[in-house]
Amino acid sequence: MFDDKFVWGVASSAYQVEGTDPDDGRGKTVWDTFTEQGRIFQNQNAYTSCDHMHHYKDDYALMKNLGIKAYRFSLNWARILPEGTGRVNEKAIAMYRDMILTMKENGITPYITLFHWEFPQALQEKGGWLNEEVVDWFGEYAKVVAENFSDLCEYFITINEPQCVVGLGHLSGVHAPGLKLSIPETFQIAHNLLKAHGQRRRYRSCQKSLFWILQSDE
Repeated sequence: MFDDKFVWGVASSAYQVEGTDPDDGRGKTVWDTFTEQGRIFQNQNAYTSCDHMHHYKDDYALMKNLGIKAYRFSLNWARILPEGTGRVNEKAIAMYRDMILTMKENGITPYITLFHWEFPQALQEKGGWLNEEVVDWFGEYAKVVAENFSDLCEYFITINEPQCVVGLGHLSGVHAPGLKLSIPETFQIAHNLLKAHGQRRRYRSCQKSLFWILQSDE
């Protein structure tokens, strides 16, 4: 049923597993704001979560023992670019590079997801995915990712489950940023997401072996 090209592995998202540190330099995400508003069950948050950022070496050793050969993980846009654009957080670059190297030392092939819903709060305050400028914001972020990680990673995924970003985040409001917009506005967000995905043309020259896809579980 599955040919030799089928990849078996595991996956996570940055916000769900990484945790935070007073000195990590990351910016605030829409999910931080969402939890602070008390919109998560029992007022839970991900400030510690699995504390993966402090335990990833042990985590990858455990994954190796489990026989895991492929790992799809996301980068936190707001960790790399705390204001969403402009200044790069070099601590984040160093951490993610070491994470990738440690994965490979344990025989695990890295698959990077650029966006698994960790949208910078600073950009949300400028209109978020409804602002057409988000296409360029995402392009700048993707360029930083390509310049810093394409020498270590061959496989990249642009946007995880865009239907959740649009529908759950901006129509029903059950996911961050928790908005209930009109149908025309959500179509505009979907349009902007697709255009942001297409920004790969701006960083294609960084690494010939990159491939970029929209990922959905449905």
